[in-house]
Amino acid sequence: MRTLLRLLALSALWLTAVPAAAQPVVQEYSVPAGSHPHDVAPAVDGGVWFTAQAAGYLGWLDSNTGEVRQIPLGQRSAPHGVIVGPDGAPWITDGGQNAIVRVDPRTDEVRVFPLPGRNANLNTATFDRNGVLWFTGQSGVYGRVDPTSGDVQVFDAPRGPGAYGIIATPDGSRVFYASLAGSHIAEINLENGQATPVDPPTPNQGARRVWTDSRGVIWVSEWNAGQVGRYDPFTGEWSEWKLPGNDPHAYAVYVDEQDGVWLSDWGTNALVHFDPGTQSFQPFVMPLNHADIRQINGRAGEVWAAKSGQDRLVVVRH
Repeated sequence: MRTLLRLLALSALWLTAVPAAAQPVVQEYSVPAGSHPHDVAPAVDGGVWFTAQAAGYLGWLDSNTGEVRQIPLGQRSAPHGVIVGPDGAPWITDGGQNAIVRVDPRTDEVRVFPLPGRNANLNTATFDRNGVLWFTGQSGVYGRVDPTSGDVQVFDAPRGPGAYGIIATPDGSRVFYASLAGSHIAEINLENGQATPVDPPTPNQGARRVWTDSRGVIWVSEWNAGQVGRYDPFTGEWSEWKLPGNDPHAYAVYVDEQDGVWLSDWGTNALVHFDPGTQSFQPFVMPLNHADIRQINGRAGEVWAAKSGQDRLVVVRH
């Protein structure tokens, strides 16, 4: 079933105080009221997918017209994460259905891969080099789905609850996840599925999400500590930087095509750009309070985020 809603994009644009030659533009788009969008993923066709966690559907936004298409995912659906797979389709971690869900981008056909066992409290997913989807669940599990066979496997996380963000390196040869409750990251062995924890220097930092740069270096948003961490899996070296502000809380992290690092900071209600070269931060403060940005994603020249507290999506074009 396909429902089309015509929504006007918010007309307000605002510019950041940087030199005009490099001036990013920030724009917001309304999505249906009550959807509380959680995660975003740029679509192959130029649109943007988003999960409507409170309304049980996958949304698609046309950034040219503001049009939103809604695709219901099933009874009890509460979609959390969305990524675009090697097949060009959106793949969703659906906590309400305790399942991984695939939506055909041409027909809107929904395919559900139920998880065995207890409710995983599903969070995020990524694809490895073999086309296998790996996912996390905060109840203390992570797992994988083979899209070809439909086989679903679930593993117990080595330190219990907390598995949250997850990412594969650019060549798909390594997969890392972050454990919010466990305050560590972990690397998954793609052959046997076993995870090996790696501890950041700051204790109890609350590693929440992870992303990779073009070299396969892992960046970590540290929620409790209000820091961004950098882990080099080739050398084992760590670096950490405190975000600006009195009480930063780094929720999401994303690395753009120029290896610029972006974070969502709930303490300052902002998207924050971090330049690893100069080790400097540039905040993009949201115009309304309580944006509650939970995920960041993007494509060349665009950084997208979901404002779950305001039923809006936001993009920084840079």
